[in-house]
Amino acid sequence: QVQLVESGGGLVQPGGSLRLSCAASRNSFRLYAAGWYRQAPGMEREFVASLPEEGDAADYAPSVKGRFTISRDNAENTLYLQMDSLKPEDTAVYYCNVAPALRLGTRLEYSYWGQGTQVTVAS
Repeated sequence: QVQLVESGGGLVQPGGSLRLSCAASRNSFRLYAAGWYRQAPGMEREFVASLPEEGDAADYAPSVKGRFTISRDNAENTLYLQMDSLKPEDTAVYYCNVAPALRLGTRLEYSYWGQGTQVTVAS
């Protein structure tokens, strides 16, 4: 079992920046792929960005590519999402997820989710 705790959300003006963090409870964090997902009111949860277990071959949703940067610090068991040039349409609850690569984004066994952190982009 891996517990995940997100932080760093809040209210920001359009064009602003936020940095989300996701702290994992176990050193096994380094063995998992990791990703960020978001869910806006009345919408399905959607993929934002992901990293594999090893290396830095990040994958991004087209809507955030060039504005968001995903990174991980395996020594600190932490996943990050740097969000720049934020837009009102980025408003959502952001969730981190760690899992074996083929289970990332699923609710299958060994796919772990945090409780979410609210990001609101408004003037």
